[in-house]
Amino acid sequence: MKAKNLDKIFDDGGDISKYLDFSKARRPEQEQKRVNVDFPVWMIHSLDKEARRLGVPRQSIIKVWISERLEKRAC
Repeated sequence: MKAKNLDKIFDDGGDISKYLDFSKARRPEQEQKRVNVDFPVWMIHSLDKEARRLGVPRQSIIKVWISERLEKRAC
């Protein structure tokens, strides 16, 4: 299918998912890489407490806080 045909289907509100191969999809600058970080026990307890308060996993808290800090430094 030509790109202009795919664009038209999309622009008309159609479902284009059947035309895409998601197994090869990539999100530039968003690819995941696993890292191991050791935290003191007191820090884990604080992270877990905040995660429970917000109803999210510990990993989400860590990602958001690091992201916020990096964005602040980029400005």
